[in-house]
Amino acid sequence: MLTARDIMSTAVLTVTVQTSVFDLAQLLSLRHISGAPVVSDDGAVIGVATRADLLSKTGATVGEIMTGKVTSVAEDTPVQEIARLLGRLKINRVPVMRGESLVGIVSQGDIVRAIAYTDHPELVIGTQED
Repeated sequence: MLTARDIMSTAVLTVTVQTSVFDLAQLLSLRHISGAPVVSDDGAVIGVATRADLLSKTGATVGEIMTGKVTSVAEDTPVQEIARLLGRLKINRVPVMRGESLVGIVSQGDIVRAIAYTDHPELVIGTQED
């Protein structure tokens, strides 16, 4: 069974509440990503800033537009569970945590790549009986 650890991106780009919305837009555009975790000065994940936040909210800084409620998963969370979580919550990514530390991120794209490059997609996303 694949877990978050198997498919997560470990080079996680983060922003802070002080990051300008201009810098956030540039980061998302240049890196071809749709969102980034927002971290406090001590590295704790305190939110997520996304393209949707940029388009639907007004403010000069990430702290003014970010989504404060963060859903995260542990490294050993099965990919099937993550896929269901993303679908149920209608979100595109979840931070992967080891205790209080951010160690990766799993996006819809990571799950799609796992499905695309396996001989047994049912092991990635499950079957109807799951």
